[in-house]
Amino acid sequence: MRLGLTLPQFGPFSDPLLVPRLAAEAEALGFESLWAGERVHAAADPITPYPGGTMPEQFRSGLDPLLVLTLAAGATTRPLLGTSTLNAPLHPPIHLARSLAGIDQLSGGRLIAGFGLSWSRDEYDAVGVPWRERGARLDETLDVLAALWDPDPVQHSGKFWTISPGHFQPKPAKQVPIYLGGLSPVAFRRIGRRADGWLGVALPVEALRKAMADIDDQARRAGRGPIATAVRINVKQDPDAVGQLVDYLHELAGLGVADAFVDLQFSTATPAELLDRAARIRHGFQSSGSSA
Repeated sequence: MRLGLTLPQFGPFSDPLLVPRLAAEAEALGFESLWAGERVHAAADPITPYPGGTMPEQFRSGLDPLLVLTLAAGATTRPLLGTSTLNAPLHPPIHLARSLAGIDQLSGGRLIAGFGLSWSRDEYDAVGVPWRERGARLDETLDVLAALWDPDPVQHSGKFWTISPGHFQPKPAKQVPIYLGGLSPVAFRRIGRRADGWLGVALPVEALRKAMADIDDQARRAGRGPIATAVRINVKQDPDAVGQLVDYLHELAGLGVADAFVDLQFSTATPAELLDRAARIRHGFQSSGSSA
């Protein structure tokens, strides 16, 4: 199992000058994937409540995920670079296609495009996209990306977007893996039909085992092979319990999870503290018998 780390992006880490330095330090520590998330709008009085409680204060300040990955691509040579998650319906897909292709070119083919829907109705209102259309727009976004990244001439005609026959260059350096998030039956069906991977969250091991089995079952029904899993672990409480986290990482490896990555931005306050904790997690995982 590859072990990854989220890139500096939110709260005290929302400084673009930090991204190349921390990305290079993470690579030197042996992290094999680096990830960026997305928060388009941090509403003061949200229409839809933040999942799990109150929205973290860190979200009041944040860097664009495509900027973060661009900076990380230029500062590293080996780690995979992923979005977890980029809320696809909030973006015109032709812009996404061009930005993601450029990042994949810049990184030498290291991009994982991870998409979700966002829980926030405020974000949909802020960009003028109807909330009720979010699933259909995600599906058509995947269609547009596939069309534009195919050989020229390209074109697309759908419910939301029409792209007349033309040329779209440069293409990605390689076929970009598409990962999708979600925990609902609808999400699992979409992942099984259309995705290369699932963006999972740090559920109890048996719940993850069941989710992975359900997704693989949906993939088999669609005539496709097994779906890779990447698990995001947001470290918010007990920040010094590295041993428990390492044990959990080994359990994930035993499940066949391909990638696990930790987000330390909500339990640390400085780059030095973040890197110190990241180093202890990486060393603990590597030295206890399971190398990524």
